[in-house]
Amino acid sequence: MAGTETAMTRATITNLDTQSVVNCMFNPKEYSFSKTNSWEEGKVPAQNISNMTFTGGKGASLQMQLFFDTVDEGTDVRKDYTDPLWELMVIDSKKKDKKNKYGRPPCVRFQWGKSWSFEAVITSMKLQFTLFDTDGKPLRATADLTFQQIKDPKHLAPQNPTSGGAGGERVWRVQAGDTLAWIAHREYGDSTKWRLIADANRLQRVRELNPGTMLVIPNE
Repeated sequence: MAGTETAMTRATITNLDTQSVVNCMFNPKEYSFSKTNSWEEGKVPAQNISNMTFTGGKGASLQMQLFFDTVDEGTDVRKDYTDPLWELMVIDSKKKDKKNKYGRPPCVRFQWGKSWSFEAVITSMKLQFTLFDTDGKPLRATADLTFQQIKDPKHLAPQNPTSGGAGGERVWRVQAGDTLAWIAHREYGDSTKWRLIADANRLQRVRELNPGTMLVIPNE
């Protein structure tokens, strides 16, 4: 229809430890998945082919390149975009690894709309700055990212791809069009349980949910 504009959903990367969100200025042009499985080769005398024993699967890997450009605004591309992204690779001493008890970088979730999400850790990041202001301030950058999967989606209960939290706490980030009944349906499989969410968040106007609001999803 002439004159009608459809807003494009922007991809996000959420720090699952703090729930802070890094907005992707532009969605990736492409992305790729890879996965490897471990097999052990057994010795079989006088045979051309050895027996293969499956020893375990490894989490999938997600690779992509993100583009950032603040030429029109004339602002430093690092401030709102690449610096927050880089922080996702920095060790947080308050978050301890379960095995060695040392600090670790955060777990994250790459999210593009409601179609899919990917819970992971970022194992590789390369930032390249390609355009600069006259004072040396970077205005354009690309980020090459590799995410390593940490949760098998087959083992997760149905939920909004943006929900989830550290320490078992679940959090839902409200998106345009969300209702409490819809959220309850996705989280509990029962839309009539919306009151649990309303009470937990002390909502007075249950029909008015502002996009971007973080809602705590209580256990049943």
